[in-house]
Amino acid sequence: MVKIIDGDGLIVGRVATYAAHSALMGEEIHIFNAEKMVMSGNRKYLVQKYIDRRSVKDMADPEHSPKWPKRPDLLVKRIVRGMLPYDKQKGRDAYKRIRAYIGTEDVKGEKVKFNDSFKKDKLERFITILELCESLAYKG
Repeated sequence: MVKIIDGDGLIVGRVATYAAHSALMGEEIHIFNAEKMVMSGNRKYLVQKYIDRRSVKDMADPEHSPKWPKRPDLLVKRIVRGMLPYDKQKGRDAYKRIRAYIGTEDVKGEKVKFNDSFKKDKLERFITILELCESLAYKG
């Protein structure tokens, strides 16, 4: 079964936990409008955090992980990967069942409805994934 998530105005961490759990259960997940998803928090802090993750040069204690992408769809997929047991085979298989897209596509499946806790309506401080990626030198 294919589940379709429209990420417009949704909090990326909450959607990522839902997507990771569903993928572990064997469902295929398609996330559209990945660039319109939001992260809650201080804008300057989040930008600096992801800049530090992307550069391991000149750091005394670098984060030992693969490079973080600067494309919005790949960044959302990488955030979901952080919530999977990727070092085990079931986590790798679940990761293969997740797709993220910039904009919308024509895919048939069940659309997922989220309650208000997944939406940015009550957030005062947030940054969209596109704004974060543009600060990481993404040119879309």
